[in-house]
Amino acid sequence: MRNRNLSFLSIVLIIFLVIDAYVFQGVRVLVHSYTPLIKKLIYAFYWGFTLFTLAGLLYFAASPEKWTRLMKVVYFGSVVTVYFTKFIYFIFLVLDDIIRLFRWVFQKVSLLFNHQPLASGAEINRSDFLLKAGLAVAAVPFFGMLYGIVFGAHDYRVKRIKVKLKNLPSSFEGLRIAHISDIHSGSFYNKSAVKRGVKLLMDQQPDIVFFTGDLVNDRATEVESYIEVFKEIKAPMGVFSVLGNHDYGDYVPWNSKEERVENLKDLMNAHKRMGWDLLMDEHRILKKGNEEIALLGVQNWGKGENWPKYGKLNKAYSGTEKYPVKLLLSHDPSHWDAQVRPGYPDIDITFSGHTHGFQFGIEAAGIKWSPVQYKYKQWGGLYNEGNQYIYVNRGFGFIGFPGRMGMPPEITIMELSKA
Repeated sequence: MRNRNLSFLSIVLIIFLVIDAYVFQGVRVLVHSYTPLIKKLIYAFYWGFTLFTLAGLLYFAASPEKWTRLMKVVYFGSVVTVYFTKFIYFIFLVLDDIIRLFRWVFQKVSLLFNHQPLASGAEINRSDFLLKAGLAVAAVPFFGMLYGIVFGAHDYRVKRIKVKLKNLPSSFEGLRIAHISDIHSGSFYNKSAVKRGVKLLMDQQPDIVFFTGDLVNDRATEVESYIEVFKEIKAPMGVFSVLGNHDYGDYVPWNSKEERVENLKDLMNAHKRMGWDLLMDEHRILKKGNEEIALLGVQNWGKGENWPKYGKLNKAYSGTEKYPVKLLLSHDPSHWDAQVRPGYPDIDITFSGHTHGFQFGIEAAGIKWSPVQYKYKQWGGLYNEGNQYIYVNRGFGFIGFPGRMGMPPEITIMELSKA
């Protein structure tokens, strides 16, 4: 794991240096008319941020445990914002160089046929229009990402949806399910804002609450200071949860296997301390009056080589065959097409998370788009195939980029009724 992390870090460092060196050529042209002092200050700031980035990456790789939540937010927020902006500008510079290349080739061919030598000192300069247009376009995501960090990270929204099930017992008519996912408590830096999110959830007065994984980024200690906050999440029929891929600590270079196992035990205990019923390839029977339905919960199971496959759906399913309605908590939505639908056609609704909606996208005026849709077929909201449904929650928290743009943190309220 450590060698893989070092290889990844090396690739990231090389990419950053290439982007910086290339973008700097455009910066030099843009400021060519400035005074020498101003140019020196701009150059110093430009390369100073590069040194800040490289030093931060090396320090984080060497001592990640020494980073406070605020340090992570300031560092990763600024680096992601600046380098995404530089990448946009990078694209304009590449376009400019392609145009310059074609112009150069055309000029050479023209000279060849006209038998005229190239005028002394003639050169093909960068396009002033493209450089300035690139700067203007790059400024849009820059300020958008700043807004996403300052305001978007905790702009909790309630999404309401109704689902009709033909076999729903009459006692469960109107059942209100609150669904949250991907808390990632290790990323939080504003406890007051998180408390507001929890209060908003409780204001919906759900009958039951589902949490579909990723309570932490890596370590159980990350949730310690938020135990009391999430302990406030309660419902008459209980709060039920499952684990996500980040909860196992698989992305941490532990000193020993025992240390990793102990971390997972601590995390499972955190669910218990919050009053959440953690389902580890298990099921529970939900009862209202004299009628019952089944709730199943599996450990993380994701399609593809890079995602852990701890979940054992057959184990969770065993013993639920007779119940008219079955609800499933499974963190990764790829599980639905891979195992749930083909093997368990009587599981009515699967609740998932994992995608975060990429923390970036557009959902307005009939448009629903996010880059994550090119990786996951079901990435945000309700989907159905025949009589089976999956709901993918866009996440309560965030990871990596400490903000959200057009994809606010979500609290889902699903109401069940009989078809």
